[in-house]
Order: sequence, then structure tokens, then C-alpha cells
Amino acid sequence: MDIDQQTAATERTVSVRTTGSGEETAVVVSRVYGTTAEDLWEACTSAERIPRWFMPVSGDLREGGTYQLEGNAGGKVLDCDPPRSFRASWEYGGEYSEITVSVTPVSEASARFELRHEAPMSEHWERYGPGATGIGWEMGLLGLTLHLGSGADKPVEATEWARSEEALRFMAASARLWGEAHEAAGADAATAKAAADRTLAAYTGQPEG
Repeated sequence: MDIDQQTAATERTVSVRTTGSGEETAVVVSRVYGTTAEDLWEACTSAERIPRWFMPVSGDLREGGTYQLEGNAGGKVLDCDPPRSFRASWEYGGEYSEITVSVTPVSEASARFELRHEAPMSEHWERYGPGATGIGWEMGLLGLTLHLGSGADKPVEATEWARSEEALRFMAASARLWGEAHEAAGADAATAKAAADRTLAAYTGQPEG
């Protein structure tokens, strides 16, 4: 795998805004795939296809329904506008946040996937920054890349690759790029780098510096 090519294909943005209830963070990840918008939408919303590149999922995957990712987050489908977008709550470890997934045609044979993950400002963000969620979503996008490109039916995280040197290099590159996106959003350079380093250590099982 060309790590530089894979990470360069992904766009990352970070923002922090003030709302009536306090500060809210947003991590946005997007990538263009060489498939139709219809196929991309199905890959992201079909209970049969999601486990082939992400995680096993159960529930009622339609507006108003609830879902549960095996061993991970669950929540409710808040809005759904097929085949363009859906918004869902993301509830994990007692914390509440929301994701919005959008699919936009780019050409007859390509489409853009975008995921926006919004959450209240927290101590977790202040310590780990956007990479804490960003790296995980980027691993998901890599799984989607393999699924759409070759029909792969195992999530990246569930394979031996996730423990390989190549995976470590991928996560290191992702952490660095999320640190840069954090800085571009207004974070102090040293603060952004320190948060990215702590996140990478958490993902790779290394002691935090």
C-alpha cells in the first residue's frame, strides 16, 4: 500500500465554534471514490454491506430507527435524505455526539463521501484533539476504499494488517495530518502536535510522552 497516496486522497478539516450551550467541535473527513453515488450510498447505509468494510451493525437503519455497532457506538437515525445524506446520534461511553454522512456525485463514475462528526468540547478533546476520532474514521475510509475497489469483505481494523508495520505508518501519517488540521483551525502548534502524539500512542498501545 502506498501510504502517502492513501492519506493524500483524504481531506481533513477541523473547527471549533461557540453555541448557546458552549463550544462544539467538528471533525470532517472526505474522499472521492471511483464508483457511482448510488453504489456509495448503498455501501454506507446497507446493513448487509456496512459490516464488510466497517463493523457489524444491528437495528433499524431508517429515519427514526436505532442502531448498534458491535462493541462500539449506537444511537438513533435522526434524519435521512436518500441517496444524499443522513444524520445520526453517536453514543459511546456515556458521551453524546452526532455524525452527518453526505454522498455527492462528482461524475457519472465517481462520488464524494463526507462525514462530519460534531461533539461538545471536552477534556478528551483538549488532551487528544481531533485525531482521536479522525484516525478511526480514516481507518474506516480505508476499509471502504478496499471494499469498493476489490470487494474486500473485512474491516481494516479486524485484519492482521491493523497490527502490521504498514498500519503503524498509516496511523502515524494520519495523526500528523490531523495535527496539522488542528493547527490550521487555530490551535497552537505545540498543543496540536502534543495532542496528535498522545492520540497516536493510544492507537498503537505505546506509553504517552
